[in-house]
Amino acid sequence: MLRLLSTRFLAPALLLGAILLSACETSRRTRETANPDDGTGTSEPTRRSTRIERKEQKETAELRIVDSPNRLVASVVESKVQYKVPREILMQQFNRQFDDGTVVDKALVRPIQGKAKTKEKPVYYLVGMGLRNGMFRAMALPLQLSTDNELYLSTTAERYVLEGRGCQMCYFNFEGDKITGTLCDDNSGGGTCTLTVVDSNTFFPPKQ
Repeated sequence: MLRLLSTRFLAPALLLGAILLSACETSRRTRETANPDDGTGTSEPTRRSTRIERKEQKETAELRIVDSPNRLVASVVESKVQYKVPREILMQQFNRQFDDGTVVDKALVRPIQGKAKTKEKPVYYLVGMGLRNGMFRAMALPLQLSTDNELYLSTTAERYVLEGRGCQMCYFNFEGDKITGTLCDDNSGGGTCTLTVVDSNTFFPPKQ
């Protein structure tokens, strides 16, 4: 009699246990399907689509920079110039822009501020200096200063080109922050510096 009662109570208990185990297994599989990796509910295809979208956005932004007529050269942080294009690259671009055998060995961004405009932001020039056939050569291009203190070179910026003859060093003459002429550091021997102004530049040619 006791054995029969035990069997009678044991069967429903085993059945209930089987049902509960099946429910737990179904719930676990549901969670694993929804969160296969990290429990965030984001499946692998969704994350892959997000990565592809971000890559496409980055490539589109880079393309806009390349195609833009303005190219970022440097930024101004606490009155100091921080170059965004390595100066070695700037020297190479000056050599290409001269395109006459001039070898530029110095490139820098120089601020110019007229005495009457000391309360205003200075005008910045990209300047390259070098030699051609032993004669001094220099070029200056005005940069555009953005509201977030970044310096851009536009393809419409003028080229101010100096050529020295018998003058070891030539300088740009300024009126305020505008280039108006040249100066030879020592013309006792009859040396001269000439200035040529070109209306535009191809300093950063568009990528093909």
